[in-house]
Amino acid sequence: MGPSLRRPVRLLLAAGLSVAALLLSAPAAQEPYLHLNPVVEKLAEGRHVFGVSTSDLSLQNARSLARVPDIDYVYVDMEHNPLRFDALEQFVAFLTAADKAGIAARGNLQAHPAVFARFPPYGREQTEWMVKHALDIGLMGILINNIETVEQAENIVETIRPRQLRTSAIPHPPGIRGTVVCGFWGVTRAECRRRADLWPLNPQGDLLFWPMIETQVGVENADAIAQVPGVGGFYLGAGGDLSAAYGVESAEHPDVEAAFEQILAVCRARDLACGGTVNPDNAARRLAQGYRIFNFGGANGGLTAGNAATRDAVVAAGAAR
Repeated sequence: MGPSLRRPVRLLLAAGLSVAALLLSAPAAQEPYLHLNPVVEKLAEGRHVFGVSTSDLSLQNARSLARVPDIDYVYVDMEHNPLRFDALEQFVAFLTAADKAGIAARGNLQAHPAVFARFPPYGREQTEWMVKHALDIGLMGILINNIETVEQAENIVETIRPRQLRTSAIPHPPGIRGTVVCGFWGVTRAECRRRADLWPLNPQGDLLFWPMIETQVGVENADAIAQVPGVGGFYLGAGGDLSAAYGVESAEHPDVEAAFEQILAVCRARDLACGGTVNPDNAARRLAQGYRIFNFGGANGGLTAGNAATRDAVVAAGAAR
């Protein structure tokens, strides 16, 4: 994107955030605490969350996804697509700017939708610089591939958390982020530091860490990983990596389905929000199994008929919105 396009986008974004700031400064600020991350807000209230994945970081796709009531998050798949942080930053800016009217109407800075992402490294690899860079852009959720052990999950938690002040009520696990930046959240530096922490570890946090359990070792260690403070849920995906880990061709294989059920049993026992990609054929079954996170599949160039059909199936099955 050239300078001629980048400047209008940032001016539009600044105008929207200024309107919200004026509204937020009104005396009616005695309302209950509102999370900037709509996924956290819904999960904290016991509701289900809807989202899509994308590899299309264009202005057009951002416009089509902004303010859509059917989705709470968009997760950008950079594991299987080019690792372009400049395009990711522009996409977040595009989404925020496209929601200018929504910001003014709501009178708050809650994202619609929040942006999450996942990246090439597995849990056993070095991820610190990548996670830090993504969070500085303003992401609200990080998915990490192939988390297999407690130590790997703890490393990601420490990477995401800010270094805690002496006065912190939640000093552990410690964080390693020194300078904390919130990208396009539109909040002050002090508010950024307060909010840029992991939920539900920090009840006021607006960041989510969803490990992806994609191997037999990860399945065996799922209960221990679920108990790591700072883990906000498991993202199960469509089962492609898990089926490969079990040496079978299909995600519908009984061994893969048993692995899914083992992970979901942990989620139910630990009251952990879990879920992943669903389709119209398995939406009702996944809801009955305890899915609280529903991904309707890829949305490149806007929501598709397939996304809509999956959404309708999830709603018909009784998802709480």
